[in-house]
Formats: sequence, structure tokens, C-alpha cells
Amino acid sequence: MEAEKKVLRNEMLKRLKILAKPEYEHRSYAIARKLYQNPLWLQAKTIGITVSNPPEADTWQIIRKAWEEGKRVAVPKCLPKTKELVFRSLERFSDLESVYYGLWEPIEEKTEEIPREKIDTLIVPGVAYIKNGYRLGFGGGYYDRYLESYKGHTLSLAFDFQVIKSLPVEDHDRPVEMIITDEQVWKTNHA
Repeated sequence: MEAEKKVLRNEMLKRLKILAKPEYEHRSYAIARKLYQNPLWLQAKTIGITVSNPPEADTWQIIRKAWEEGKRVAVPKCLPKTKELVFRSLERFSDLESVYYGLWEPIEEKTEEIPREKIDTLIVPGVAYIKNGYRLGFGGGYYDRYLESYKGHTLSLAFDFQVIKSLPVEDHDRPVEMIITDEQVWKTNHA
């Protein structure tokens, strides 16, 4: 199972890395535009979202839009010792620091923790997805652990080719209720 996931993850990451910058930007913009019209975005006062690193779909523009619309933005901080995630408020990009693997995370002294029950919609990252909402993550299991006790709405943003026919699914995997791609929106029946 893990070996199969690793192969799939590597194949998809290779495919993502060859996206030319103009195509990456265009597809990310198309995803963002679909998101802004979605009820899970429109109704949310607080959005949980990762700060993307290419080749993931760009979330910097989405964070800016959330601020413009008066939404509270919560971004994750990984706690490697316990393999847990906590979300902290982000009010300006200068409150981020680059940590391990080049990930951007909130600086603890400049941000406050936001409890999971205050996050209305959580945008869950991944490498690949299947239409019923299961995802292949980056391999740390942080989000699956967080989702176990998260009761709000969940969705993922992906380039259309990241939605594939099948994935190995394990008992601890938690599906999202919607996948928004540059070409379509998949509702997954997990609301």
C-alpha cells in the first residue's frame, strides 16, 4: 500500500513540476474563480488554507481574496514531534517564515491559534484525488489526523489531471466533500 502510494505520489509530482509557468498561473486562476463562487467559500467567515508552494495550485491569491472579503485566514503550522497540525491566524504575509522543506508557516509570536471549531471551511491539500473525495497527501498524515476531529466543511483544489481513476484508500483516510479543479467541481457525497 505505502509503496503504491509512493509511486503514485512521485509520478504526479513529476507531472506537476513540468507545468509551464503560464499554464500553472492560468489553471490556478481558473480554480480560484470557481472557488469564489462556491457556497463553501461564500458562507465561510474563517477559511483554513495552506500557503502553497509550486507546483501546488496557487493559494497566495486566494488568501489575498479572503482578506479583501473580510474573511479570517487560518494557516497550518506542523508540530513534527506529535505529527499534529495547528492553525494560526494570518493577517499579513510578513507573518510567515520558511521552515523545513521550504514550507511557509505562521510565526508563533505574531499569530494566534485558531481552534478547529472556528474554521468554517478547510481547504485540504493533496497530490492526487479520486472523484469520491479521497486524496493522496504528501505523506506526513498531518491532515488525516486533523480531520478526524474536524467538523466543518472540507474541499480540495486541484488541477484537473490530479483527479485520477483510483487510489489506495486506508481506514484512517478522510475524504473531502468537494474537489474544485480548473475544469470542474466534483461534489463527493461526504458532506
